Amino acid sequence: MTDISAVLDRADQNLSDSIERLFSLVRIQSISTDPAYKAECRKAAEWLVTELKGIGFDASVRDTAGHPMVVAHHDAATADAPHVLFYGHYDVQPVDPIELWEDSPFEPKIKELSPGRKVLTGRGTADDKGQLMTFVEACRAYKEINGSLPIRVTILFEGEEESGSPSLKPFLDANAAELKAEFALVCDTGMWDGDTPAIAAALRGLVGEEIVIKAADRDLHSGLFGGAAANPIHILTDILAGLHDETGRVTLEGFYEGVEETPTNIKEGWETLGRSSESFLGGVGLSIPSGEKGRSVLELTWARPTAEVNGITGGYTGEGFKTVIAAEASAKVSFRLVGDQNPAKIRESFRTYVRSKIPGDCSVEFHEHGASPAIQLSYDSPELTKAKAALSEEWKNPAVIIGMGGSIPIVGDFQKQLGMDSLLVGFGLVDDRIHSPNEKYDLKSYHKGIRSWARIMTALAAK
Repeated sequence: MTDISAVLDRADQNLSDSIERLFSLVRIQSISTDPAYKAECRKAAEWLVTELKGIGFDASVRDTAGHPMVVAHHDAATADAPHVLFYGHYDVQPVDPIELWEDSPFEPKIKELSPGRKVLTGRGTADDKGQLMTFVEACRAYKEINGSLPIRVTILFEGEEESGSPSLKPFLDANAAELKAEFALVCDTGMWDGDTPAIAAALRGLVGEEIVIKAADRDLHSGLFGGAAANPIHILTDILAGLHDETGRVTLEGFYEGVEETPTNIKEGWETLGRSSESFLGGVGLSIPSGEKGRSVLELTWARPTAEVNGITGGYTGEGFKTVIAAEASAKVSFRLVGDQNPAKIRESFRTYVRSKIPGDCSVEFHEHGASPAIQLSYDSPELTKAKAALSEEWKNPAVIIGMGGSIPIVGDFQKQLGMDSLLVGFGLVDDRIHSPNEKYDLKSYHKGIRSWARIMTALAAK
C-alpha cells in the first residue's frame, strides 16, 4: 500500500524548491495573444518538458498552427491502475495596464497580505501556472518516495487557452488515440473559500443569438408616420419581454426538455454555504433575485437555464433628441443551458418564436454566436466521491460539490472529442485577480494544492 504520509512529508520538504520552480516558469512571459511573445510561449513549453522529463515522464513539445502543446506520459506502478488525462495551460493574459501593477508582473515574489497570509505574486501564478504546477509537484513527491505513480498519467498543457484555443480541437482530433483516458483532471478552477475545497460537477452550456428586425426602408419621421408605420423597436421589445412569464420561467416551447431537478442532498449542501440573495447580490448594489421564483441564488446560477438580453440597439441614441422611427432594431440574446438541453433545439425554438411575432411587412435576420451543451457529471460517480473524500482529508472544511454558471470549453471538448468526463479541481480564490493587475496565488493554495493532488491520486488508485 502506498505510504501517503511519506509523500505528503516530501511535498512539505520540497516546498521552498517548488516555489522556486514555479517562479522560474512565471518569469517566462508566455502571453499567447500577442505575436511578439511567440518565442516566450515556446520557451515555457520547453521548460515544462524539461521538468517533466526530470521526474520520469516521456514528455515532448508538439507543434501546432499556433503555440505548441506539451504532451507527457507516465505509467503506473500497476498495470490495472486508472488512466487520467491532466489538463492545464501555460499561457497567460497580457499585463495591461502595466502602471497598475505594484511589482513587475514577471518578477514573482512572496508577499504577506495580512498576518499569517502569504501569497505568490505575478502574472500566471493563479491562472494557470501555479495550478498546473501543484500537480507536477505532487508527481515529483510521489516519484521521490515511491519511484512510481499510483495511477497512469497523461498530461496535456496548452499554450493558447487565453487566446481562444484555436489549435486545441484540431490537436485533439489528430491525437485522440494518444490522449484518451478514463477521465480528465482539469485544474483551472477554484475553491469555495480559503478553507473549503470544491469540485465542480456542472457547467452551464451556451447559445448565443443576434436578431435584426427590419421594417421601413429608411428611418421615418415619427410625426408623419407614428401610429401607422411598424416600429421595429416596439416589435423587438415585445419579443424580448415575452421570453419570460410572471414566475421567471422561460416561455420558449420545449425549453425545459432535458432539465432535471438538482438532487435534494446537493441542494441541502449548497444551503450550508451561507450564500443568500443579499450576500450574493449586495456586492453589485442589488438584493432581490430575478429568475425563477422560489429558488436559491446558487440554484439559479449553477443549476437552472436562463435567457438573458445582452444588448439592444435601434433608433437614435446620440446626444439630444431625435423624433425618429428606426428602420431596424437588433438585440443580442444568450441562453445558459443545463442538463441535457439541446443547443440546436433551443436555437430553433427561439427563432420560431421570434418569427411568429414579426408582422407580415417586416423581416428578421438571425446571426449565430456559438453554441455548446451543458456538462453535468454524476453527483455520485466513483471518481468524484473519491476526490471529495481526499480533499476533505486535507483541508479544514469538507469539500463541497458545486456548479459553475459559466462554461469551460475544454471540458466539452474532452467529452465530445475524446468521450470522457472531467473532474474539475482547482485551488484558486475569488480574490486572485486573474486577468487583472497584481495577480496572486495564496501560498496555502499552492502548498495544500500539491498535497491535495497527492491524496487524490492515492484515492483514485484505491480499489
